[in-house]
Amino acid sequence: MPFPRHRTFPFACLVIACAAATAAAAPRNAAHAVPASGDAPSWNPQAAAHYLDTRELAWQNWDHAKREQGTFCVSCHTQLSYAYARPALRTALNEPGLNPPEEALLASVRKRVQSWSQFPPFYSDARAGAGTAERARSTEAVLNSLILLRYDDRHLSPATRTALQNMWNLQLTSGPDLGSWKWLNFNLAPWETSDAQYFGAAMVAQAVSAAPDNYAKSSAVVGNLAALRVYLTSHAAQQPLFNRIVVLWASSHMPALFTPQQRKQLIREIYNHQNPDGGWSLVTLGPWQRLDKSPEPTASDGYATGLAVLALEESKVQGAYLELGIHWLETHQDPATGTWPAQSPNKNRDPGTNVGKFMTDASTAFAALALEDKP
Repeated sequence: MPFPRHRTFPFACLVIACAAATAAAAPRNAAHAVPASGDAPSWNPQAAAHYLDTRELAWQNWDHAKREQGTFCVSCHTQLSYAYARPALRTALNEPGLNPPEEALLASVRKRVQSWSQFPPFYSDARAGAGTAERARSTEAVLNSLILLRYDDRHLSPATRTALQNMWNLQLTSGPDLGSWKWLNFNLAPWETSDAQYFGAAMVAQAVSAAPDNYAKSSAVVGNLAALRVYLTSHAAQQPLFNRIVVLWASSHMPALFTPQQRKQLIREIYNHQNPDGGWSLVTLGPWQRLDKSPEPTASDGYATGLAVLALEESKVQGAYLELGIHWLETHQDPATGTWPAQSPNKNRDPGTNVGKFMTDASTAFAALALEDKP
């Protein structure tokens, strides 16, 4: 499913295709001047791909990530982000097929999917506390499905269908969170917190609704998707903006997630959080506070900006503020490293360390994803 890029829309005012009234709500923070399109230097997809490949290999060889039978655990910041971005870079780089880091990632995921009952969860209760094993199992089932779906362009592979069935088998069928999945919570924003359960469900909605073979319309999953929609809509009001941006992205293929008025209000809220330089900052999209009490970074970053731009593009939004976001992405790649700026919402981490690069992994992946179409 291609991710459309908008480069020729007029800059005179904010225009949202479904509602001109939204244009009247000017963002609180964003500047109004959009640079001429010729002013933006080109970004370097090859440098971005090189960084992402290097980081994927580093993850696969990291002792903390290694698991049974030559497999390794999956993460939102590095591996899920990699799986979303790397296929989108293939066309720009004119690559004939998968590269070795991708092949290794897919081999590990497929091995665990196909022998699902034989692998223990990534975390045990003895190691990480009561209930962690169950949450780890459920989280992995979702991430496995999301990763494999990114590599099924035309038809669902047998491994992806198995991964999806593993995932649906763990979908909650009772209680206040019916329709979602139990999720890891290590108090690490934005992917391992109490509200990350909603993030995982929103990502499932995005991926499954865009799956090939009309999978989302198959009778086998209609009930599962109905429960998922109820969960997402009934829990939306208390979610941080970060999570609701993911739902906006999902709504491009699952429009029932919003009423037209809710959609207009959400787009207005996204623009109200745009920084004067045209980007977005992750820490302003959620209620998170750094665990080490260090100052919260409010500068624009590649992950928040990439995610916001991607969701708006997929929602067929047009206008000056989206162009500002695109321009920020095009002009903020580090020419030396191929990366985009990133700051941890959890701690003031050393960017030279492996853990300190986790947010840079997600930042670079989603910035590149927003700037490139998926082939």
